[in-house]
Amino acid sequence: MIRDITIGQYVPGDSLLHKSDPRTKIILTFVMMIFIFLINTYWGYLLLTLFTALMIVTSNVPVKFILKGLKPVIFIVVFAGVINMFTIGGRIIFEFGFIKMTYEGVDMAVKMAIRLFLLIITASMLTYTTTPIALTDGIEKLLGPLKRIRVPVHEIAMMMTIALRFIPTLLEETDKIIKAQSSRGADFDSGNMVERAKSFIPVLIPLFISAFRRADELATAMEARCYRGSEGRTRMKQLRLTRYDFITSAITAVFMAWVLAMQYMVF
Repeated sequence: MIRDITIGQYVPGDSLLHKSDPRTKIILTFVMMIFIFLINTYWGYLLLTLFTALMIVTSNVPVKFILKGLKPVIFIVVFAGVINMFTIGGRIIFEFGFIKMTYEGVDMAVKMAIRLFLLIITASMLTYTTTPIALTDGIEKLLGPLKRIRVPVHEIAMMMTIALRFIPTLLEETDKIIKAQSSRGADFDSGNMVERAKSFIPVLIPLFISAFRRADELATAMEARCYRGSEGRTRMKQLRLTRYDFITSAITAVFMAWVLAMQYMVF
């Protein structure tokens, strides 16, 4: 399960998304997330799914890699869907005592599952096609106006990017600790929920120690390279909008306008 979490990982490539400016990708990601909640028809979800699939294919990110990243959230999606099925009122499909399944509940559960999966894929594509350094520069540029009110924009962007970058590292470390403890006789699968939670204490303590050690090593490395935050900092690569950004934005805008028109005018 731990190895299935892929968020924060970068997949090298030379696609249109890889070449686009990180600011463009960040803005389009947030716009797409809002757009997903505006869709309320299955035709709209079908078109959005096809658009997402086309985005994945053109980005050259392996489909197995993306599907692997969806595994950890399947339980949450299924659990939330079941809750919706039996708690939303409406036309009853079947009834057993106080348990009632309705058509409206099933409809809401399916739509919510589609939304969650599309949200996760859309957010993941941002990190799959953007390097941590480019992501930091993009966030810092977008939050630039906040510098006027003395908000530490560079430090915030750096912390967000470091957090994303270290997710795969900490997950890999967790997997190694679990295997090491299992080889010493630790049992993580038997017992009730309380016993299973207690069995993870030998994993959490080494993980926290490792995380603090890595943080200290990172701070030392940054200081050794004379890192002093945004003060006097220059960039080897300057962010500039190119034709790839206009193409990506235009395709996304035309698609969203078309789907919304079909939803509110046709269907």
